Amino acid sequence: MFNALSCFFRSQWYWLAMIFSGIAMESIALYYQYGLNYGPCVLCIHVRIWVMAFILLGVLGLMCRNNRPLSILISLLTVVAAVGFSERSWMTFAIERNLIEGSCTMGAGLPDWFALDRWFPAVFEPWELCGWTPDLLFGITMAEALMVAAPLAIITTLLATYTLSKKA
Repeated sequence: MFNALSCFFRSQWYWLAMIFSGIAMESIALYYQYGLNYGPCVLCIHVRIWVMAFILLGVLGLMCRNNRPLSILISLLTVVAAVGFSERSWMTFAIERNLIEGSCTMGAGLPDWFALDRWFPAVFEPWELCGWTPDLLFGITMAEALMVAAPLAIITTLLATYTLSKKA
């Protein structure tokens, strides 16, 4: 089993899976935004930014997969992205479930040097205040789905990083 995982994490399929998973998540979010008119809150935008980081790191990982030191560095960065993704997912879930007191503003809270909300407003501009997320399937909310995806992202990226750091 571990040998099969090791082969997967060392192949282009791992990076392609990361890219396509990220594209699927972004596509679902944009469908809900534009197709179903569920505007994103600032936390949703932050989650989108972390998902976009996965896509970009997946592209870099795919291009550098034959360079072990670069693959390890990129894989470490995917762990950072997974932790950021998890933290924002938890905040989204916790606010939705009233587990914490909190709200958010209509501004994305991004610095001027990283103003994605101004550069790409169609994807990164918040439309609504935090508080709830729409249902996906079977009554599962977007925040609940993120709470499943986030730990999976951490476990997968940690396992991939460990595998890539070991000699083949």
